[in-house]
Amino acid sequence: MASPLPALHRVAVIGASGYGGLQTLRLLQDHPALTVTFLGGERSSGRHWSEINPFLPLPGDPLVQSPDPDAIAAAADFAVLSLPNGLAAQLVPPLLERGLRVVDLSADYRYRSLARWQEVYVAEARQVPRQDADLCAEAVYGLPEWHGDAIRTARLVAAPGCFPTASLLGLLPLLKQGLIETRGIVIDAKTGTSGGGRAAKEHLLLSEAGEAVAPYGVVGHRHTSEIEQIAGQVAGREIQLQFTPHLMPMVRGLLATVYCRLRDPGLTAEDCSTVLRSAYRDAPAVTVLPVGTYPSTKWVRQTCRALLSLQADPRTGQLIVMGAIDNLVKGQAGQGVQCLNLMAGLEESAGLPLLPFYP
Repeated sequence: MASPLPALHRVAVIGASGYGGLQTLRLLQDHPALTVTFLGGERSSGRHWSEINPFLPLPGDPLVQSPDPDAIAAAADFAVLSLPNGLAAQLVPPLLERGLRVVDLSADYRYRSLARWQEVYVAEARQVPRQDADLCAEAVYGLPEWHGDAIRTARLVAAPGCFPTASLLGLLPLLKQGLIETRGIVIDAKTGTSGGGRAAKEHLLLSEAGEAVAPYGVVGHRHTSEIEQIAGQVAGREIQLQFTPHLMPMVRGLLATVYCRLRDPGLTAEDCSTVLRSAYRDAPAVTVLPVGTYPSTKWVRQTCRALLSLQADPRTGQLIVMGAIDNLVKGQAGQGVQCLNLMAGLEESAGLPLLPFYP
């Protein structure tokens, strides 16, 4: 007798034609238990999907609709919001009031304090006033490997940024076990141009970004404080660290290299690698590579997998921790689907690609 098909959970994708929305739709196309029942967008409202994105056909060629909370609530149980920072917060409160559960891919609910968000996202805070401090305090940070139990019962999940995901996965187990100093942490990260979103930007033009590597946001990058917030929660104390991102001439992929100092210089790379393997022994989307094998972004391209590795330098007492992800999948939409899976009571990795097509 054939096994019964799983019940389908209805999902609305708002901001469907941006990179985050497109990745979400692609991942949900073949999902065994989540189905897209509403497409929302402002600029594309009233147009058939095939007019906007003919390369990704959707069943029935649905119309993109204006993101009206009543219409969304009538069509869906969950909503994934892939909107610019500041705009998601205008839609989340009415969706929650109507009983939907929400995964937000923007930064609007990544901070426990609304005041802190307003400090970091000054421009957005000036343009879009907010009065939802209670929801900032309620939202669960959507890093499934660390907050899985809370995500399962959450009404509102804030998916992490791509840089924080790649950096924190390697850093948090070491902080939790007290193996590294909390001062002097330096993160050097490289990302592809898709991290800048789909809207046209001069510095992301091929003639600008091609054949070049360039740092940006060297001091005060927004993701610095997000990383510090979560790292400090795990370490049990305030953490200040240095974070520098670089733009690479590739479309997708992100590599974060974290430099930190071992508390006990006698610890080996194998000792620390054992800590990582123990932390992620039940995490389907995280793989810890053998010491001496260093991750490549090509190894995780178009997957929801994070590859971690580390090395210790006995000469300097430094530990070097490396994390590679696809910035659009594990760093954004795929992580959002991981959270949806947990919220819907499904296997965490359901419908998610974990193996790359290489090269």
